[in-house]
Amino acid sequence: MPSYPPTFTDQVVAQPVRAQFEAFLDEHRSALNGCLDGLTEEQARRSLVASRTTLLGLVKHATFVEKVWFDEAVTCRSRAEIGIPATSGESFIVDDDDTIATVQHAHREACEASRRATSSLGLDDILHGHRRGPLPLRWVHLHVLRELAQHCGHADILREQLINE
Repeated sequence: MPSYPPTFTDQVVAQPVRAQFEAFLDEHRSALNGCLDGLTEEQARRSLVASRTTLLGLVKHATFVEKVWFDEAVTCRSRAEIGIPATSGESFIVDDDDTIATVQHAHREACEASRRATSSLGLDDILHGHRRGPLPLRWVHLHVLRELAQHCGHADILREQLINE
């Protein structure tokens, strides 16, 4: 019998939609964070495409995404106040002091902060802090899920290239 992700089990299907959103988000958060497992620092930093995209950069960017959508959008604090880059493109830049351990840890902390920031909100609650204007939490969950799924696909391809060298 094949092993399916937790989001495909009857336990998740029978849950309220909020629990389903959270399960799918957490599954993709974990998959993206785990793309660095077992790699060397050099592999995690290696650029295999024309853009700045590296596996370490993808996870660092995912931390930025968490803070934009679940800190900036929820708290209305500026990116400068939060301590994140002003633009998405800058969030992929890997600094000399970034390591697999530090980037994974920062990502896990950001995900936990996201869960806390939205725990008392309903899916139809409006978030006012994002540059696009007021958005319901439901839309934010869907947007973040879409972005995480896209980056998980990028990570799968990059990791496959690194492992099969």
